Amino acid sequence: MNNLTFFTYPSCTSCRKAKKWLTAHSVDFDERHLFRETPTHRELMELLSLTTDGLDEILATRSQTFKDLGKDVNDLPLSEVIKLIIEEPKLLRRPLLTDGKKLVVGYNPEGLQSLANKNRSLKKSS
Repeated sequence: MNNLTFFTYPSCTSCRKAKKWLTAHSVDFDERHLFRETPTHRELMELLSLTTDGLDEILATRSQTFKDLGKDVNDLPLSEVIKLIIEEPKLLRRPLLTDGKKLVVGYNPEGLQSLANKNRSLKKSS
């Protein structure tokens, strides 16, 4: 994951807001449809490595999909949780925006600004 990768779902309100913000601020990003181009095992591990709260930060625990699991993910090995996410990407919070070094989860204008500024300064120094 080099540049900015934007994992999104078009009918998600937060995703639309984040995309509108990125576009309005002329931020370049690679858009990935979260359900059609589900993150790979490696990508999910990279995303997790960027979190401060681990799985709690990226799992959509209030979603019906999560509730329907009927499992306590805290009791599962990480490999099993990753497998569940790949099989059912609706378990992920969205949108997810990353440059491979930092992760912004959900619509967070301050986080988007920080990541956009960091990305711009890297382009200028290249």
